[in-house]
Amino acid sequence: MPQENHYFDVHPKIVRVGCETTIMIRSLFADDLLDNNAGIANYRLSIYPIGGQCGQTVETLPDCPTLRLVGGEFQVRYTFMCEQEYVLHVEFLSSDTEGESKAVQVGEFRIYALEDDLFTRRPYKGDLHIHSRRSDGQESPAYVAGACRRIGLDFMAVTDHRRYEPSLEAMEAYQDVDTDLRIYPGEEVHPPDNPVHIVNFGGRFSINALFTADKKAAYYAGVQALTDTLVDFPAGIDHYTYASCAWCFDKIREGGGLGIFCHPYWFTRHRFDVPETLTNLLFERQPFDAYEVIGGYHRYEAESNLLQAARYGEERARGKQLPVVGVSDAHGCETGELFGWYFTIVFAPSLDLPDLVQSIKDLYSVAVEALPGTMPRAHGPFRLVRYAQFLLREILPQHDELCIEEGRLMLAHIAGDERAAGVLRAYKGRTAALYDHLWVKDKK
Repeated sequence: MPQENHYFDVHPKIVRVGCETTIMIRSLFADDLLDNNAGIANYRLSIYPIGGQCGQTVETLPDCPTLRLVGGEFQVRYTFMCEQEYVLHVEFLSSDTEGESKAVQVGEFRIYALEDDLFTRRPYKGDLHIHSRRSDGQESPAYVAGACRRIGLDFMAVTDHRRYEPSLEAMEAYQDVDTDLRIYPGEEVHPPDNPVHIVNFGGRFSINALFTADKKAAYYAGVQALTDTLVDFPAGIDHYTYASCAWCFDKIREGGGLGIFCHPYWFTRHRFDVPETLTNLLFERQPFDAYEVIGGYHRYEAESNLLQAARYGEERARGKQLPVVGVSDAHGCETGELFGWYFTIVFAPSLDLPDLVQSIKDLYSVAVEALPGTMPRAHGPFRLVRYAQFLLREILPQHDELCIEEGRLMLAHIAGDERAAGVLRAYKGRTAALYDHLWVKDKK
């Protein structure tokens, strides 16, 4: 987080393109870095649209009447004309003992201007693929959920292998607790005789349950009916395998969930987990809802994420509209590996499941890799990546700090602390209030 964000409260940071806005910059501490006795003439403000604007890369407003310094608060009125990041560079002008003028930087403050479609959406962090000990993870579903809030996630689903019930267990553990984390149902789907891993995020019913002995005949009949409709099918690809995938994705959508095509470039058992010919066909026909462009790979497996990201770029170059997610696929929250390294930012009207699912489908999401000791990197549409990098630097660190204690209290609650639920209730809405503070009030 930039040092200015420790010393100053700057708001709003997210504004509408084309609307005159008042930006307030207030020092948070008694030894004000803004000298209220100096007068406005002692300050210089330069506004830099980082991508340029109308052929200009800098606009200087030295004595602009819209600049004010009131009660230690620096204010500027300005209309941001293009969707991009802006740097507000504030300097204090003074003279040394020999009368030579000098400029001392007060700070560089960052603002992002958005077009209406993106301005009306908020960024929500989530993990759509993670495991508990009900399959091959380390902790209970309830523990996984609390740990997810502790690292700043707004929504999540436990997606254990072949099991839907653990996700319901996580939801039930907090059903009487007023918390801001949205916990949704989910599972990792493993269709019979099909190597493709599929995540059912948010679906109202289990897909794996449709493969049980008493229902397997109906599954095979449904897949065969779908197989019979396939035309212009490439040689060398098993019709059943592709039809099985398509059938599962259709069922996930039927349940209101998001069907995710998982880690096609996972190298295991001496090869990629999904045959390349099948991967090619899945990208060509796109029966899935979202592509796991960044998956939960260890550092030594980084090449797999590189290939998945490169494949995304190639498919986009072919004209494909390809919704993306990033997931940790973590099998433990306290192992020091994977958990929190990868996640999704969804730009959605709300945290309600239909809004999250539809926003991902509508290409309003990015996948983020944030390995320890490295700068977080977003993957997805360029417009959203540019905005996400601003959020990851300027806003989400403050959001995440608020979540740490909430997650700790969630874990305390499931450990039997009777006071935790009451404190959580008092904390409810803090992250939403932060966003209300940092987004300009919507006048439209």
